[in-house]
Amino acid sequence: MSGITPTVTTVVFDCADLDAMAAFWGGLLGMKTTSREDDWLDLEPLAGDGPVLAFQLVPETKATKNRVHLDLDVPDIHAAGERARRLGATPAGEPMGNPRTPFQVWRDPEGNEFCFCTASEM
Repeated sequence: MSGITPTVTTVVFDCADLDAMAAFWGGLLGMKTTSREDDWLDLEPLAGDGPVLAFQLVPETKATKNRVHLDLDVPDIHAAGERARRLGATPAGEPMGNPRTPFQVWRDPEGNEFCFCTASEM
C-alpha cells in the first residue's frame, strides 16, 4: 500500500490571533515560528521531526469542545499546569485518572483543549 498511505505533515488550529497563539504554544513547547503569512503561521515540527504545528486565522470564534486535541506528556502535570497558566492557559477541570498516571484538561488562550498526561508517579 506504499504511496497511498497518508502522512500527517501538519496539525492546524483555527484561531483569531496568530501572534497570541504563537506566543502561547511556542512558549509552552519551546518552539520557534518558522513561517508567517497574513492568515497562517507555522511553528517548528513537533518533537523535531514530527508534524508542523500551524495556526490559521479564521473570522469565527471557537464555539464547542474540540473534536481533536493534543496530549502532552510531562513528568509533573501540576508543574506543567502552572507553567501553562503563566502563559495564558486555564484549567478545564481537576486532574483525573489513576493517581500514578494522572491527566488534566487545559484550554489555551483561545479555548482549544489540550491535556497534560504523565506515566510517572505524582
